[in-house]
Amino acid sequence: MAERVNLLAPEVRANPYPVYAELRRTAPVCQVEPGGLWALTRFEDVAAAFKNPQVFSSAGVRTTTAPPWLGHNPFSESMIVMDPPHHMRLRTLVSRAWTPAAVNRLEPRIRGFAQTLAERLTPGREVDLVDAFAMPLPASVIGELFALDPTMTARYKRWSVDLSSVSGTTEKDTHRHESIKATVREMEDYLSNVVAERRRHPQDDMVSDLVKTRVDGEALSDAEVMSFLFLLVVAGLETTVQLVSHSVRLLMEQPHLVARLRENPSQVGRFVEEVLRYEPSVHGLVRVTTKATEVSGVVIPEGARVALMIGSACRDGERFKDPDTFDMDREGVNNMPFGHGIHFCLGAPLARLEARVGLEVLLSRFTRFTPTGPVKWNTSLTVRGPLSMPLIPHA
Repeated sequence: MAERVNLLAPEVRANPYPVYAELRRTAPVCQVEPGGLWALTRFEDVAAAFKNPQVFSSAGVRTTTAPPWLGHNPFSESMIVMDPPHHMRLRTLVSRAWTPAAVNRLEPRIRGFAQTLAERLTPGREVDLVDAFAMPLPASVIGELFALDPTMTARYKRWSVDLSSVSGTTEKDTHRHESIKATVREMEDYLSNVVAERRRHPQDDMVSDLVKTRVDGEALSDAEVMSFLFLLVVAGLETTVQLVSHSVRLLMEQPHLVARLRENPSQVGRFVEEVLRYEPSVHGLVRVTTKATEVSGVVIPEGARVALMIGSACRDGERFKDPDTFDMDREGVNNMPFGHGIHFCLGAPLARLEARVGLEVLLSRFTRFTPTGPVKWNTSLTVRGPLSMPLIPHA
């Protein structure tokens, strides 16, 4: 390509896959906009970079989540921005509270939340699926995990949208700066009170588990607990919101799948796995090179910001047969959508569970979904998905 691709251009946000394919074919390691990022677009290169934190440092995430105009952001102090050995210490401590048993025991509550939300959808009446279902479902689950005030659920969308949009907000977007700064202050004030309250009066919730967990006598500090809560609000909300939204959008585009899944609900999990590959929520994670390094014959300089393009890797024909075809009968599990290596997402089982249960509930009530307007896409280097998706559900 003669000109640098702008990953945030509206036409690219609407459908980035032809651009990714051209990059894989002609310039698999190249600079792109915004900011002259180096982009790796082939599966093999992306996977190798994830597994090499010594060269591709996770500190790169901080460059996109704590730009100079924002300054303080607890998300940028979370384990997602850390390399070994500090990353492993935090991950070990957090993992003591984030157990498979803690996730699995949530299924009945998730199903209850999903049923309540689905009952509010009126057959034949237009609704924005993001506002009405895809966002409040994981927001309710996070409220359950942390035992938060249920009336706070409506704020989570603004929190997650603002924080996830930092990577797509430039120095020139001054109208957005104050709004995002206010969100960070509001979140920190509210969550600080929650942490202090759980230290005084522990409950049966994840915040209490985080503040009391110990490994070799060592506990998480208040700042470390705060950074994880910020991380979970963004990662736990945005990835699941987009996964559910993409799933319903694909059911609108391929209505024969609705009939198949309604007839065989046990295949919803398989459907979700292919959605994760075909339309991953996370499209790119940024790293910083600690030294000059060669990738696919191209030398990337030391100190370069490198985008590991998960969205492109998941459509790489060298890895997946007929990558641009949605095929829920593919064999094997593709974990690339949740990262790779030491930073594989701790929340992957919960995201899969929420999406599966949410879709099972929707498909038990509705036979098809009809779009009524264009999808409005978010602006973020990291997460790609609908901000709004108007449709009509049909009984």
